[in-house]
Amino acid sequence: KQWYQRRVSITAGIKRNAQYYKQYEAAEREEVRLDREAKANGNYYVPAEAKLAFVIRLRGVNNIPPKPRKIMKLLRLRQINNGVFIKLNKASKEMLRIATPFITYGFPNLKSVRELIYKRGFGKINGQRVAINENSVIESALGKYGIVCIEDLIHEIFTVGPHFKQANNFLWHFKLSCQRGGLRVINNHFVEGGDFGNREHFINNMIRK
Repeated sequence: KQWYQRRVSITAGIKRNAQYYKQYEAAEREEVRLDREAKANGNYYVPAEAKLAFVIRLRGVNNIPPKPRKIMKLLRLRQINNGVFIKLNKASKEMLRIATPFITYGFPNLKSVRELIYKRGFGKINGQRVAINENSVIESALGKYGIVCIEDLIHEIFTVGPHFKQANNFLWHFKLSCQRGGLRVINNHFVEGGDFGNREHFINNMIRK
């Protein structure tokens, strides 16, 4: 019986995965179409603002003022190289602005979100860190929100769906490896050749290092 349930769960996951990919491809094609249309009319196409950010802590505990320290605690960034997803809105952007000298962040693509959850993702159940090695782990925690497999979880995070808060709270903060080749200049902003601050889509390169 247990084997049969797992088989059903895997089949359902594959079907959902195919369904989500159709949605992602349709959205991508629409972006390309709008861009071409704008160029044909002599205009510029401005994509919608990013809704999802991935934040990584760069600095330790020394010489951090109380306010940024409190913000990093709220974001669950307790150690160097800890990373979390956050939903971008007015409040979260202000928090990022205050903590900017001690963090770096950017807008992850689908590949980065998938790799983080598949390779480094752990769930939180009753305050305990649990490996996501079966869909039943996700279903037991998030099934009431319609999130029953890892593809549902990736979709909810990447699209910043209606149950993003619950899905993100279920995920344990990510523990990333140190950067290959080290950081560049930790006291300078990314746009000045340093490391901290908003690196937009270049965060994907950092996640994969």
